[in-house]
Amino acid sequence: MARKRKTDGRTPRRALWLRTLIAITACGAAAGGLAAYRTFSDDTATERPVTMEEASRLALSRLNLYQASPVAVTLTATEGGGVVVRVKGVVDYRTHRAVGSYQVTGASGASGPATGQLDHGLIVWDTGGLGLAPAPKGDNSPAWQQAEHIPRSGWSARSYTTDPLDAGLQLLIGLGADRPDNPLLLAQSGARRLERERINGRTYDRFAGPRAQGATPGAGPDGGRSPLTYWVDGDGGLRRVTMRMPGLGTPTTLEFSGRDGRAKLPEAPWTTG
Repeated sequence: MARKRKTDGRTPRRALWLRTLIAITACGAAAGGLAAYRTFSDDTATERPVTMEEASRLALSRLNLYQASPVAVTLTATEGGGVVVRVKGVVDYRTHRAVGSYQVTGASGASGPATGQLDHGLIVWDTGGLGLAPAPKGDNSPAWQQAEHIPRSGWSARSYTTDPLDAGLQLLIGLGADRPDNPLLLAQSGARRLERERINGRTYDRFAGPRAQGATPGAGPDGGRSPLTYWVDGDGGLRRVTMRMPGLGTPTTLEFSGRDGRAKLPEAPWTTG
């Protein structure tokens, strides 16, 4: 996809934070000598280091996403000022391409608190950036089918910025992997088990991801904890990921709904010539 770089005067510090965050998603942020880990009761709600069994499930989660492709996803990002962007689509982790629809909601005017739809359309994204296009009128088919009818020239493409939506899309496209992570490195890098939750009748363990390299445990407003949190079931299936953004109280949320075997990603946005 052709990229148009967007410059918005954002500080290098925030860009560096985003690059670091994407890097630690690969779950290999730190290495060290062999370590022993205690076994903890499954029903405890106390935050603690992960056991090796838990680290193994977390390590499998990215491979499971890859093998389930194409995966149905929903991304919700708060942009500030009451504006919320929601993307619903599918991601193919084998090709690192994704397609979906987006909807922007927020205050409809400065005179009152009423909210409404500010914008909507189709979106495609990959590891290099994203493209937007108007949704065909009167077409209620899935977004990937709608996108098939839009030529390459119909997409407005650009590179990623550090906005919450772009950071969420960039994180989302990089989550799947064709091999499991190293569970020992995950445990040594500061992954922590937070608590157990049920979502739609299924049980998930909630984990804080590995800390960024050089982060001091117990330091900072989050105790040195990773900005990424994962919901993983007993088989290593990933249900949800949240990402805390600097300066925003509401984290960006990624929801995974399982394989969508019908989905076929369009070629037009990525064709050349």
